[in-house]
Amino acid sequence: MGQGKSQFSEAELEDYQDLTYFTKKEILYAHNHFQKLAPEKVGHNPNAKLPMDKLLTLPELRANPFADRICQVFSSSKDGDCTFEDFLDMMSVFSEAAPKTVKTAYAFRIYDFDGDEYLDRSDLTQVVCRLIGGRHVTEPSQLVADLRMSSSDVDILVSKILEEADLDDDGRLAYAEFDHVMSKAPDFANSFLIRL
Repeated sequence: MGQGKSQFSEAELEDYQDLTYFTKKEILYAHNHFQKLAPEKVGHNPNAKLPMDKLLTLPELRANPFADRICQVFSSSKDGDCTFEDFLDMMSVFSEAAPKTVKTAYAFRIYDFDGDEYLDRSDLTQVVCRLIGGRHVTEPSQLVADLRMSSSDVDILVSKILEEADLDDDGRLAYAEFDHVMSKAPDFANSFLIRL
């Protein structure tokens, strides 16, 4: 841990602490975790950027069907590659200390595959397929073939989700509708954690 401490000045640690839900000790631990992913690349370079494939080796991400989306959403370059600050933001949002409102906002962004600020039928199909199949795909139809559910069953499930959550009946979920549904799901915050 002493090695990580030399990476940051006291002022930098205080800034990170102000911008995250972490203590200084947790920030140093997160940096140590980040550095272990690619010690040859990170070394003493505070601007090092790790490729998504390195980040996906983390056990916390490896088992998550949305791991690639998580990396893309937190990546400042939106390509899934992360700087330490991106990584720290990611770990902070998924920490137990982050409020449910923050987790809900990031979950919405992660589930919004096309980035249009709505969860439409295509986005929800991706969510359902990933939750059921547990692997990353770029096309929902690619995964439906691997599921134990037929594509019509997936379509029925997505229709039921929209029927329950789409309050304005426009065929998609705006953030307010998603937030409303999540506010009724008390276990959501606990299931949306990545532990360091």
